[in-house]
Amino acid sequence: MRAVEVTDTGPRLVLNRPLPERGPGEALIRVIRLGICATDLEILKGYRAFRGVLGHEFVGVVEESEDPEWQGQRVVGSINLGCRQCPECIGSGPEHCPRRKVLGIDGKDGAFADYLTLPEANLLPVPESLEDRVAVFAEPLAAALRIREQLPLPPSARVAVVGPGRLGLLIAQVLALAGGAPKVLGRRKESLTLPERLGLETGLASESPSDAFDLVVEATGNEGGLAESLRLVRPKGDLVLKSTLAKRVTVDLTKLVVAEVRVLGSRCGPFEPALRLLEQGAIAVEPLIDGEYPLRQALEALEHAAKSGVRKIQMIP
Repeated sequence: MRAVEVTDTGPRLVLNRPLPERGPGEALIRVIRLGICATDLEILKGYRAFRGVLGHEFVGVVEESEDPEWQGQRVVGSINLGCRQCPECIGSGPEHCPRRKVLGIDGKDGAFADYLTLPEANLLPVPESLEDRVAVFAEPLAAALRIREQLPLPPSARVAVVGPGRLGLLIAQVLALAGGAPKVLGRRKESLTLPERLGLETGLASESPSDAFDLVVEATGNEGGLAESLRLVRPKGDLVLKSTLAKRVTVDLTKLVVAEVRVLGSRCGPFEPALRLLEQGAIAVEPLIDGEYPLRQALEALEHAAKSGVRKIQMIP
């Protein structure tokens, strides 16, 4: 099969990689649609020191499975593979298993290939009405929904999402569902055109007053965005961190102590409600798609996705 491997010298498209071997309880999945995520781009910069097949946003069709009910099903899949036996798995889920593997990120070959394997326990069927190009947003939308699981958020809360990119616009739409009015903040006026089209309130982060928001979600993927987010959150407010970065960042944390700001890391979220929202058309995702490439042009697709201002790039094996 074809696959995009992360190597010591960068990404490489391999044309004759053996198909992955299906382990106990796993399904062999033929990939039909892929999404490029900011985490994929950070991995190419050295995040997690991952080596292997990249990618974790996918839609596929089950080709082989121990359970005949999965055979031929169109699926998406949660990306964390825990032992499902330790206290962390039982109490918090496989996302926090100390022995977990993560699809295309840590210890498990990923989705940028013609085929992948995942435990059947990780799979979710895709509703028939959902197009592949929409269903592939299930994973990042689930990550956006995770904030709603972690924080009670009254509609009156003053909320800012810093970073009008791939994930930031999903987060802002999710936070708006409960009747809130999140404000999407960016560095450049041009970056705010799409969120304005989506009906979201916008502004320039640099022009926003300090201590102005009860909740600030940092989704920029850069050091400057983190510093700006910390400036914007009010004393005793909440700062949610969504970015995964390859490099270490330096930021003055004095305000966290003096203003008693609560900091919350937020990662993977629930797939079932994400698929429901996509099926209902409650979250606009197609306007985020800035390009589609065949898998044979994966290197060009990754280069496009890394350009400033580009949101979602998809690939089609």
